[in-house]
Amino acid sequence: MQKTKIWLAALLAMAGAAAQAQGPKAEVIHWWTSGGESAAVRTLADRYRASGGVWVDTAIAGGEQARSVVINRIMGGTPPTAAQFNTSSQFRDIVDQGLLNNVDAVARREQWDRALPEALLNVIRIQGHYYAIPIDIHMPAWIWYSKAAFKKADIAQEPRNVDELFAALDKLKAAGLIPLAHGGQSWQEHIVFMRMLADAGGRDLYFKVLRDRDQRAIASPQFRKVLLAFKRLQGYVDSASPGRNWNDATALLISGKAGVQIMGDWAKGELTAAHLKAGKDFGCLPGLGPQALYLVQGDVFVFPRTSNPEALKAQQLLANVIVNPANQVAFNNQKGGIPARADIDARSMDPCAQAGMAIMRDKSRQAGFGEVYLTPDQNGALFDILTAFWNGTMNVDKAQQAIAAALRD
Repeated sequence: MQKTKIWLAALLAMAGAAAQAQGPKAEVIHWWTSGGESAAVRTLADRYRASGGVWVDTAIAGGEQARSVVINRIMGGTPPTAAQFNTSSQFRDIVDQGLLNNVDAVARREQWDRALPEALLNVIRIQGHYYAIPIDIHMPAWIWYSKAAFKKADIAQEPRNVDELFAALDKLKAAGLIPLAHGGQSWQEHIVFMRMLADAGGRDLYFKVLRDRDQRAIASPQFRKVLLAFKRLQGYVDSASPGRNWNDATALLISGKAGVQIMGDWAKGELTAAHLKAGKDFGCLPGLGPQALYLVQGDVFVFPRTSNPEALKAQQLLANVIVNPANQVAFNNQKGGIPARADIDARSMDPCAQAGMAIMRDKSRQAGFGEVYLTPDQNGALFDILTAFWNGTMNVDKAQQAIAAALRD
């Protein structure tokens, strides 16, 4: 019996030593499930393991579903170590309820007030504290185009304004191609609308409508023109568009069946995973014209509140891995975005990423992506109106009135 006790004690000690040797265990919830996204998150997991940690990957398809799981886990007392959110008000409620650890020490050490763009700081800095660590800046409304499709349609140059975009789409249609690859889901229609608001409306109108919610601007002829341009784009999508996933729309560009897609820079991750080269096989426009607004959003990690020493170690190690410049470059080379810091060397990145980094040094071209300025209720109402206008028989006057009512403070 004594020998058995000694043997069990030794076994338990070995198990404890093995667990310690494994390093801090981090369960990370995210919604990066497409090919390019999965490749990106693997780079982060590999860097965490190389730093001595154990990465437990919990991938949940769909942002809304993943965030719901995170919040339910936190409220139920079984939070993950870290969770992905967008750079928006998505995590504000759990901050207000005191359910996240702040990352003030990381922010001070990394000098975020100097190094991060104001559009990010305004989201992650709440009442003087920092509650999320950015892994990237993504611009949700790039215009991607197939070089082969443009050649087939005899389009000699990139469109520089809305009229030239429609002219290019007409040529693509005449060449027997799908002019606009689109997935008929409300969030994708929201992206297309934001691109039209920025390009057909311009900087002043963009801020007046979204940031200021100026009723006169929303009722203006200029905003009506934006809505008409948005609706006109619907005529260039194919009949199979409704319900299509965004990456399936990107696949139409990859196969050469479609010419243009308005989508976030995560689409570039799919193009890259298909071994296509930026500037050679596909083009990328951050907007129409040399002064087009760069609509800033991104992905962040939040850290649920815990006092467990092992969980805190895992959060600290993961934070160090995320903010490392080389890790941000490696992640974004796969994901399609750009590093959160403007001072990171981007020379190893593709031409699209380098263009994005250059724009992020020009504050006059930066604007938060729509939901940054809206409450969740306002944003949800806008989604509903835009998708009804895009897909149904709602006329432009009714759409304009509905948006004015939804954005009224």
